[in-house]
Order: sequence, then structure tokens, then C-alpha cells
Amino acid sequence: MKVNVQNPNFIVDEKLVGFINKRLSKLEVFYDRIIYADVFLKIQKTSNKENKIIEILLSIPGDDLIAKKEAKTFEEGVDECINALEKQLKRRKQKERTFS
Repeated sequence: MKVNVQNPNFIVDEKLVGFINKRLSKLEVFYDRIIYADVFLKIQKTSNKENKIIEILLSIPGDDLIAKKEAKTFEEGVDECINALEKQLKRRKQKERTFS
């Protein structure tokens, strides 16, 4: 799976990119036909502590899955997005089995 990390207005640490790649690779256990993942990292200018916005778009055959979360840290937000995408992939796989 190809992973694109997009981060306008700031520079991402290599550790964070490695963390994102590691977490996304675990999704292939649930669905092995993921084509690519686009990860958008944004920082919202507010006084709120949960100002990190993480949006992950997974491209799979026939559809795209999206998860968007706000969190205190990018790592926490990535974890929440991955959990949401994991549920979506499991539901998708279950539907495919039902119709097969």
C-alpha cells in the first residue's frame, strides 16, 4: 500500500511518518486490497487543546473509506482514525462475504 502524508504549513517529524506507516500497514490484515492511503495532518488555530485534525482516506477497489478525528496529539488522532477504518473494513468484508 502506498501512503501519502500531506501536511500543509508545517514539517512532519520522521518518527510520526514511521508511526503512521506502521499503523496503516496493520489495516492490511483486515483487508488486503487497499490501493493507497492519503493522510492529511492539520493544526487548527484555536485555544482548544484538541487542535490536531487527522483525516485518512483509504482507496479500495470500488470505493473510498474516510475517517476524520480531532485529538491533542497526531499519534492519538491516527490511532482513533485507524480504529474507525478498521471497523469500516470489517463491515465491508462482511458485506462481501454475504453477497458472495
